[in-house]
Amino acid sequence: MILADCHTHTTFSFDARDNEHSDPENMIRTAIAKGLKYYSITDHEDGPRDDIDYHFDSDEYFKVLTALKNKYSNQIEVGVGIEIGLDPKYTDYSNRIVASKPFDIVVGSVHYVYGIDPYYPEYFRDRTFDEGYRRAFEYTLECLNSGADFDILGHIDYVARYGDRNNGDGFYSRFGDILDEILTKVIQEGKGIEVNTAGLKYKMPYPNPSKEIVKRYRELGGEIITVSSDAHRPEHIAYDFGGMSDFLTDCGFKYYTIFNNRKKTFINVC
Repeated sequence: MILADCHTHTTFSFDARDNEHSDPENMIRTAIAKGLKYYSITDHEDGPRDDIDYHFDSDEYFKVLTALKNKYSNQIEVGVGIEIGLDPKYTDYSNRIVASKPFDIVVGSVHYVYGIDPYYPEYFRDRTFDEGYRRAFEYTLECLNSGADFDILGHIDYVARYGDRNNGDGFYSRFGDILDEILTKVIQEGKGIEVNTAGLKYKMPYPNPSKEIVKRYRELGGEIITVSSDAHRPEHIAYDFGGMSDFLTDCGFKYYTIFNNRKKTFINVC
């Protein structure tokens, strides 16, 4: 059974700030009520973007979350993390943010592909789904080569959430060349990937990334893997974690990973 949710959001994130139930303390209390032993909050820092009316206050964020981490330390281990938006233009910026605080875990995710989030319909307007997917994977590789400082590559096939949502059988075979480059780069740099169950919430056949990609990561020698819900609301914490032990086992993993002070701990799946 998976008892750690390593990637979640609270009202410190621009896309959860208007939900009063997503305040950090309520999210932690919900994680406790769901029986988790480790719960990491990784709010968004996507850089100084013009299309987001939001400023991430890392000082206030760390102050509030550290106090809550200490308050609930006898009930749950709280990770004070961050999710940085990978973008070569903002690598220096994000690296300064990461270095400024003793974060427990840093998730690096591609949300914008050459300046456009696939969430917006215009991303696929003049290209097929497969063209949009490959473009996102090629950009991901550029981001990995930019020197960004992070621990876990978030939702590798995020782009598929907003395409045809088909990340099932055959997905890896269509993009295996570029995905192998991404996974190999992650492994070489001592980073890991996550299994993000938001894909299931979005009615995809697998979490992000697909089972084929996770299996391939293991075949290539990947060992560091976290399990995450990407929750922005309390009811989505540990979303559909019931099947994740079997998922990891089927992919060749006997353990999953948590982070404290950016140091890894491996926990048996069963």
